[in-house]
Amino acid sequence: MNRVVITGLGALSPNGNGYEAFVKNTLEGQIGIKPITKFDAADTGISVAGQIDDFNVDQAGGKKLAKRMDLFSQYALAVCQEAYDMAGLDGAVDPEDFGVIWGSGIGGLTTIQDQVIKMHDKGPKRVSPLFIPMAIANMAAGNISIRFNAQNISTTVVTACASATNAIGEAYRYVKEGRASIVITGGSEASLNKTAISGFAALTALSAATDPLAASLPFDKKRNGFVLGEGAGALVLEELSHAQARGAKIYGEIVGYGVSSDAYHITSPDPAGQGAARAMKLALKDAQISPDQVGYINAHGTATHANDEGESRAIRELFGKNNKVLVSSTKGMTGHLLGAAGAVEAVITAASLAKGILPVNVGASEQDPACDVTLVREDNRRQDVKYALSNSFGFGGHNAVLALKKWEG
Repeated sequence: MNRVVITGLGALSPNGNGYEAFVKNTLEGQIGIKPITKFDAADTGISVAGQIDDFNVDQAGGKKLAKRMDLFSQYALAVCQEAYDMAGLDGAVDPEDFGVIWGSGIGGLTTIQDQVIKMHDKGPKRVSPLFIPMAIANMAAGNISIRFNAQNISTTVVTACASATNAIGEAYRYVKEGRASIVITGGSEASLNKTAISGFAALTALSAATDPLAASLPFDKKRNGFVLGEGAGALVLEELSHAQARGAKIYGEIVGYGVSSDAYHITSPDPAGQGAARAMKLALKDAQISPDQVGYINAHGTATHANDEGESRAIRELFGKNNKVLVSSTKGMTGHLLGAAGAVEAVITAASLAKGILPVNVGASEQDPACDVTLVREDNRRQDVKYALSNSFGFGGHNAVLALKKWEG
């Protein structure tokens, strides 16, 4: 089996446009949640979100190309271009040895919303001929493959909020098994629209807080729901000897991947956290490491009561009640990017290992006793951690966990 290293990274998040800005701002604890201005959300009862304000279509190839893509595909191309450039792949890879495995929980929901309204108001003849190829969830992967001439696998994983982590995990397996030397992977989501806000609000899943700085509160006693976010993250995964042969800089290593299903409920996680614990255990087994070797967990940590308590139980079950593993959820800064969450979280986890600085669990001013984990704070964030986990759990009971290792040459 091959070793799988990270040779390129890209990020687009509510608290940072581009890898460098995202990592810097996240490690400094900067919150990207803000009042919703993309549409009038007044009648939804929700007023803040992890909204991206500084995206330029030139990042996705320009206005002409952007008109043929939903925003989730534009976000995908932007972060993949950044990761591709960082990896120095231009002219350095055989197209038939280069694949794409991408994740999105919802796909082109804004296109669907706008075109359904147009059909209702103006009739079926006014529906755009590009409606379907813009809306379908696989089209980010399709557009990435076309942009970079990646002729190996091109596929999409849709597992709700676990989508990007599953995509990265499947890409890791694909390279590990020798099916491709390079796979560009990650996830994107651009569902910050009235339909999504209304739907999640109807589920009573969203925070109704009006203060952007006190809305997303992972593991806090006063948490009251997640904050919807948007964005994308990308990683170039490469077989180690292939990367070394071309002199690529290595930013980290994926060493394990675990998946499980709660088989419990369509939206609620297993309150005992057994499925989440099993996914973490399988990731450790795949990495051939023990729980006491893990120094950090980037938690799913959505700031809903059910998720945070269940995930905390899972961590205690696997790592023991008196464990020393540090935990934080970066959703206190970004909101919940749905199917893209696991991608930006894998990016920050890899960067944190490389820099020796962990992201603080922003939003937990009074930790819930039911969430009995050791959170990352200002006074313990500087750590030389060798192994970390990145957790993602999705509606339907999907659990996905990555094990990452600091690159030490």
